[in-house]
Amino acid sequence: MNLLLVAHGTRDPAGAVVTEEVAGRVRRALGVRVEPCYVDVRRPTPADALATLPGPCVAVPMFLAAGYHVRVDVPSQIRATGRSDVRIGGTFGPDPALVGAAADRLRTAGLRDGDAVVLAVAGSSDPFAQADGERAARRLGRSLGRPVTLATIATGGPRVGEAVAALRAGGARRVAVASWLLAPGLFQRTLDDCGADVVGAPIAAHDAVVELVVDRYRAALGHGAARLRTA
Repeated sequence: MNLLLVAHGTRDPAGAVVTEEVAGRVRRALGVRVEPCYVDVRRPTPADALATLPGPCVAVPMFLAAGYHVRVDVPSQIRATGRSDVRIGGTFGPDPALVGAAADRLRTAGLRDGDAVVLAVAGSSDPFAQADGERAARRLGRSLGRPVTLATIATGGPRVGEAVAALRAGGARRVAVASWLLAPGLFQRTLDDCGADVVGAPIAAHDAVVELVVDRYRAALGHGAARLRTA
């Protein structure tokens, strides 16, 4: 069964490179055809990719939170193609493996014992996405053995720069920001300028991402996914 890898999309070419790298590694791991696509900003769209991808296939949404894109946009864009042979797998969410990957990136960037930590999420007005961000922060705190402050880059909650400043005002000598992003782009550049001492790289094509796509694909071959029906 073929695989449709669905990402958000970014105008930064480096973001597309990450998606293509993940798709290539998953293709080699599974031995099936894998086509990447994007629900926003850039092409190919899900409709573009499905026009050339024979069915049946599994669509794996490569998102860190179950917000609007996952719950509404991805299913509706696929449904609009008229395909009834597409099975949508589970999204990533705050999976512990990805939390571990974010911690890896932060340690590689220079995290020290005693650093105050902020988890930077894109931000959303969607309550499901907000809950996923909160779970990711709690899990990162357990992984690092210290409190983690949740902050947003674009919308909702305290902004990352505000969180960094507040921690310094509260006595933190150093502040480290973990990136809860999958790809480089404008949001990651915003983190680089937030005033922190350490900023982790995006999770990107970490082994955990590839393994999670494979896991979601295999789970969808069972009964853990919803088959779309043409309206």
